Amino acid sequence: MFIDEAVIEVRSGKGGHGSVSFRRERYIPKGGPDGGNGGNGGSVLFLGDPNLNPLLDYRSRFHWHAPAGRPGSGRDCSGEAGSDLVLHVPPGTLIYNDETGELIADVKAPGQQVVAARGGRGGFGNAHFRSSTNQAPREAEPGENGEVLRLRLELKLMADVGLLGMPNAGKSTLLRAVSRARPMVADFPFTTLKPQLGIAELDAERRLVFADIPGLIEGAAEGIGLGHDFLRHVERTSLLVHLLDASPADGSQPADNYHTIRRELARYSTDLAEKDEIIVLNKIDLIAPGDRGRVLDELAGRLGLPRGERPLALSGATREGVRDLLERCWEKSALAPQRWS
Repeated sequence: MFIDEAVIEVRSGKGGHGSVSFRRERYIPKGGPDGGNGGNGGSVLFLGDPNLNPLLDYRSRFHWHAPAGRPGSGRDCSGEAGSDLVLHVPPGTLIYNDETGELIADVKAPGQQVVAARGGRGGFGNAHFRSSTNQAPREAEPGENGEVLRLRLELKLMADVGLLGMPNAGKSTLLRAVSRARPMVADFPFTTLKPQLGIAELDAERRLVFADIPGLIEGAAEGIGLGHDFLRHVERTSLLVHLLDASPADGSQPADNYHTIRRELARYSTDLAEKDEIIVLNKIDLIAPGDRGRVLDELAGRLGLPRGERPLALSGATREGVRDLLERCWEKSALAPQRWS
């Protein structure tokens, strides 16, 4: 199950109380104060973990509490601090205060650690208040309360290349062709109901992470179809591959489908619409070899491409042109101004 949003409540640990105690030993009638400090409460931290199933644990459990600190005791013994509660999340997780909408943290990288709720400080024992003018203090501080936050976790997949297109444009087939991912492939629309990731290895030292986003339709930016839930997953990609079906089953035109998707991107996010993209005409094997040049030139004209430029042609089913696409993606992603931005 792919879970990319969850709301949880976190509570950091309360600090332990300081102790009021006086040294009592034989032959030492006035030993003085020796009450120790309370231990600090545990904090709630988030840790980027690439091996985690996306946010599934947080959909099934709402309350997450860190342990409290222990109280201080006599003989200047400080209480034990509460252990920190470390919550593992996949890289790409945004952590919001659900009540204010404030972004608290953005966990981008594996191993990145952020503090969401800091534990309460332990209270001082009476030994802390001893002075030349107050040699027998009978006061101690209570521990501070921990923080209680209602958090919204939102996952935006971290990928180099996002695959976009209308339903049944062949995105899942292409992901199978470039990686070992095995998304469902069938001859009906919306076979992909959740984002899929795949790693394409160009050679021993070069690899790209591809994200197959469920098919978009007109109105996706307003929540129609599946697109609204998953458009955010392409916001962090450095490059978009816009896949066009060379022979749509519904009789639509590839250029019209392209403009439909572009309108939805612009309505959802201007930054997303301005991302670099590679336009690809997929299922080129359905077009006779002698007609492919003419089809590509006509499509380039309808897309408004500069003179001499054509969409890249390939077939995810036969893998024709797939290598050219990978090399083009590598060149463009390597030139992206900020990887994982």
